[in-house]
Amino acid sequence: MSERESMEYDVVVVGGGPAGLAAALRLKQLATEQNRELSVCVLEKGAELGAHILSGAVMDPLALTELIPDWKDKGAPLNVPVTQDQFLFLTRTGARSTPNWMLPACFQNHGNYVVRLGDVVKWMGDQAEAAGVEIFPGFAAAEVLYDENGAVRGVATGDMGVARDGSHTDHYQPGMELLARYTIFAEGSRGQLGRQLIERYKLDDGRDPQAYGIGLKEMWEVDPAQARPGLVVHTAGWPLDADTYGGSFLYHLDNNLVAVGMVVGLDYANPWLSPFEEFQRYKTHPAIRGTFEGGKRIAYGARSITAGGLLALPKLTFPGGALVGCEAGFLNASRIKGSHAAIKTGMLAADAAFEAVAADRRQDELSAYPAAFESSWLRTELNKARNFKQWFKKGSTVATLMTGIEQLVLKGNIPWTLHRTKPDHACLQPASECARIDYPKPDGKLTFDKLSSVFISNTNHDENEPVHLTLKDPTVPVAVNLAKYGGPEARYCPAGVYEFVKDSHGDDRLQINAQNCVHCKTCDIKDPTQNIVWVAPQGGEGPVYSGM
Repeated sequence: MSERESMEYDVVVVGGGPAGLAAALRLKQLATEQNRELSVCVLEKGAELGAHILSGAVMDPLALTELIPDWKDKGAPLNVPVTQDQFLFLTRTGARSTPNWMLPACFQNHGNYVVRLGDVVKWMGDQAEAAGVEIFPGFAAAEVLYDENGAVRGVATGDMGVARDGSHTDHYQPGMELLARYTIFAEGSRGQLGRQLIERYKLDDGRDPQAYGIGLKEMWEVDPAQARPGLVVHTAGWPLDADTYGGSFLYHLDNNLVAVGMVVGLDYANPWLSPFEEFQRYKTHPAIRGTFEGGKRIAYGARSITAGGLLALPKLTFPGGALVGCEAGFLNASRIKGSHAAIKTGMLAADAAFEAVAADRRQDELSAYPAAFESSWLRTELNKARNFKQWFKKGSTVATLMTGIEQLVLKGNIPWTLHRTKPDHACLQPASECARIDYPKPDGKLTFDKLSSVFISNTNHDENEPVHLTLKDPTVPVAVNLAKYGGPEARYCPAGVYEFVKDSHGDDRLQINAQNCVHCKTCDIKDPTQNIVWVAPQGGEGPVYSGM
């Protein structure tokens, strides 16, 4: 067996998104200010920075301004200020607009920017590299390394060049160990290593179960007559029923580009529901479809979001490391924003790590980080939104009324707290108890199928590598999921990865088309038996999103 090589750093950051890059850059800024040597590296599983980044996105520049005060002068791609907010309640054929004076602050975006977050991340990477951060794209962190006391001492990247049967190909390369005084985990929603750390250190003890959503997004080039740069439209209601949490967005960028998407809460009950098909239906609404007629769809992607908010935040630190950004769940669901929170938490963790390294500490707890969060503007912001998701489990009418009272009347000073008790995977009802949903066939102009959508996500995996969508028990999909829940993995996956097919004896079996996977992690979250475990494929594989 080949020996793994190792490299040592003061701090290793796992994940090259907004949180990870903010942490790395902040560490280097502090080192420069105090004239200290500090070695920092970032591991990114995507083939390049931004390749696996997918977000709406309307960005609050508050945290970015704290990190890089002169971001405008440095050419940050925040070029489209929000010019108008619209919030629509949709029925099957109608749309009711909310007057601006009735919009709670969480739905007002004056001072924010419509961005392509992948482009922002690439720019942040340039700033980090210029500051001396070492960035390694195409390397997936696949294993947490622990010392003899049980503290995190770094991570190892996955082996490359392994065949599906486990044998080594001619291109085999063993993974590399990256050792550090402190390791910051910024893998994004439902991170593979973050999930293991939360379980190992019981970081979620005493917290509400984490809540997730699936976000689906397309980028369109629209008829110039339909382009309104800076217009931000959010919708609630149709096509989702009153008991299903979710909503849609439509953001106008420059250059006749429009980002359109839908978020569906993964606590939905009906196993016949398909978030992908609901999103396709949304675009056919009379108030929406006109934007896209005569236009061309140019990109597609999907990603889970960690949406439990303040009440579901795990403990943020453990011996040797910390969780930041969507890895922990700092997204503000009421504002539909997470990038500003990711940047802020990356900075707070970096401050604590720098202080510890400067004091010649290693592999202990960075307790200054959660303490700094507790006294931050981000904690105040998330506290105001702590009940947002819970109200929606009481139906959209109650949720709308109570969100208005909490945010407009009480201005976030809420005297009550609502808790969740059930994880998303436990919310599915038996298929026999739920109404089937018949979705219309795609027309190939406004609505599309999964496979043509995956094609424009530029997703690629080596078909001979080990399947990265693993089953704890291969009998469960047919014996339980298909028999009781109608095979929901064929519908909740937005990329056509899971198919129930007949074998040569006419028996059902689950076929896993792992090469289609867009790394959204929905299967890992929503599988009712928690039998599917997503692990990182060989580095650099998966989607290649261009400015999504």
